[in-house]
Amino acid sequence: MQIETYAPPVGFTPHDRKSPLTDPWEPLYSRKADRAVILGVRAGPAHTNSRGFVHGGLIGALADNAMGLSCARASGHTGGFVTVSLNVDFLGSAFEGQWLEFDTVFVKPGRTLAFAQAFVTADGQPCARANAVFKVMNADVRRTA
Repeated sequence: MQIETYAPPVGFTPHDRKSPLTDPWEPLYSRKADRAVILGVRAGPAHTNSRGFVHGGLIGALADNAMGLSCARASGHTGGFVTVSLNVDFLGSAFEGQWLEFDTVFVKPGRTLAFAQAFVTADGQPCARANAVFKVMNADVRRTA
């Protein structure tokens, strides 16, 4: 089955942060604002569950990603952020073919913790909101062994 591809909305470009988790969800897009990184994706078959809804795990993971990147952008901190707490409330459904946008609307960076809130929309309609707390790391956090 051939899936139609659509250009992202104006201002979105291919997302420059790649990860093994998000590779199957490509293409991902982002738009950078003063204090936020807004992520976007056109929902396709790889994003849905068996009922045809966009999977809540994808929504949670991309909201977490957008909020962490936004904390880094708002604070200018380059050491990294690790999620301490993540809460997602599902407000509506999202379906294949819809444009999903993950917009961080609040960031409170601190010395040791950062707080963020994001709203997720599907074709402009709210489908989720997320809140997260991140631990501010002093160095790039990666598993070394």
